Amino acid sequence: MRHHTFAPTPPLGWNSWDCYGASVTEEEVRGNAEYMAENLKVYGWEYVVVDIQWSEPGAVSDQYRPFVRLETDAYSRLIPAPSRFPSAADGQGFKPLSDYVHSLGLKFGIHIMRGIPRQAVHDNTPIKGTDKTARDIAHTCSFCGWNTDMYGVDASKEGAQQYYNSLFELYADWGVDYIKVDDIADSWLHGGTHLAEIELIRNAIDHVGRPIVLSLSPGPAPVKHADFFEANANLWRMTDDFWDHWPALLDMFDRCETWEGRPKAGCWPDCDMLPLGRIGIRSAGGDRMTRFTRDEQRTMMTLWAIFRSPLMFGGELRDNDAWTLSLLTNRAVLELHRTGQGARKVSRADGKVVWAAQGPQGERYAALFNTGEAPAEVAVSLAELGAGEGIAVTATELWSGEARALTGGVLSATVAPHGALLFKL
Repeated sequence: MRHHTFAPTPPLGWNSWDCYGASVTEEEVRGNAEYMAENLKVYGWEYVVVDIQWSEPGAVSDQYRPFVRLETDAYSRLIPAPSRFPSAADGQGFKPLSDYVHSLGLKFGIHIMRGIPRQAVHDNTPIKGTDKTARDIAHTCSFCGWNTDMYGVDASKEGAQQYYNSLFELYADWGVDYIKVDDIADSWLHGGTHLAEIELIRNAIDHVGRPIVLSLSPGPAPVKHADFFEANANLWRMTDDFWDHWPALLDMFDRCETWEGRPKAGCWPDCDMLPLGRIGIRSAGGDRMTRFTRDEQRTMMTLWAIFRSPLMFGGELRDNDAWTLSLLTNRAVLELHRTGQGARKVSRADGKVVWAAQGPQGERYAALFNTGEAPAEVAVSLAELGAGEGIAVTATELWSGEARALTGGVLSATVAPHGALLFKL
């Protein structure tokens, strides 16, 4: 499928939600893009994504204000609010900001909600490319449970595909490279998985011909639809919004096991964003450095890397300390993330978890986790890793760079509580 070539490896980028909620400004986007270009681009980080509510002039936090007027064009399409994105004035939309991000050698992304703006339906405004109007295609009984901006689109109605085509024609004109579509993938909390609208969106991307990476949110996306997601999207969330709480991180081991075997070129089950560094500036939980301990941060990065989840950093990049930056720039860990194959759970018992993968040249990776509350010895044999017997093996712990000797064909190490070690053999 052609769209699988749009994201042959898991995307790496920054998303504005964890630090700025619904209220990010153009200055903040440009500043984070500049930091990425200067400090992270050489390591493969490339996407700069503006999250939700960019069409709302008065957004100031992560709270959604019900039934407020949004900025729209003459064809029922949301456009950026110039009060927050000054370069969008005079109908320019996100093109000037996208052009700037591209000038830095990076790629530009936006968040959208599925459906059509309620205000367009109430105003009965036109849809480009058809004589149908917003009211003709709206599914007014299909709407988001936590945001009042949109009605769903009835895919059976004439004009529905033309509406989505017109959206993605606009996004292609803006130079958008990545779209995160919200209120579309979840299995229960948000009204089910909206398969028909996903197909409309897939058709619209194919229609414009631009290689736009498609990410579906929120989760948990139902694994029973895995083949459908692969046929239509590049990323889909395995979880609802992920934040900096240990129980949420512990839960991700179950979610990764559920989706084991599914990550592959162009198809990435998504563990959600990395709530690292300075977050909550105008978002959930208040302005803070991440609540995860350093061991928990390393556990998250290790699990996301070996599973090959997309990596979307959520903090204010310009406030990164040396520790946070080191988590994002470890070349050996990023090589695993980019080229690893066959990630699988090897064992899990008594708070000790082992995941394994292999590299393209036959090298083996072993991630040793301790989810317990005290230091623990975690071990895995070469046989469990799929390595042959009677061969010389060296093991390097990728976070520290330290070499480790194997005894009797077994890799064993003491792992801190809530911590992880990641070995290349």
